[in-house]
Amino acid sequence: MAKREDERRTEERGVYIISVAAELAGVHPQTLRIYERKGLLSPSRTAGNTRRYSERDIERLQAIQRLTQQHGINLAGVKMIVEMEHELDRMRQRVEQMARELERARRSVAERMRREATAIVPRSSLPRLPWEMDA
Repeated sequence: MAKREDERRTEERGVYIISVAAELAGVHPQTLRIYERKGLLSPSRTAGNTRRYSERDIERLQAIQRLTQQHGINLAGVKMIVEMEHELDRMRQRVEQMARELERARRSVAERMRREATAIVPRSSLPRLPWEMDA
């Protein structure tokens, strides 16, 4: 789990300046500024307010390029797709979390049932059967 968290942080760390990010994505630096203004991209900033693009930003830029150039989707459509993908990722994480919680609950119930199945239950604590009511 810690390794996965480290990988995620590495993917999100802004390391590329705008010219390098633009070259990696195959676009002009001005295009990156437009994408940022449209809300398609949010690069991190240095203390001097310089943009820094991460691996994840570069992947998103490449995806934006595919959507606009290969599929003819305009930037408003791309923004909707990006937002839906983000929401889908959020829902997947929630489902994974709920699955882990469900598995913990199942193990807990199974353990409790196993413990209680081996416990000796006094006869007096059991409900009386109908034919025992008159006795």
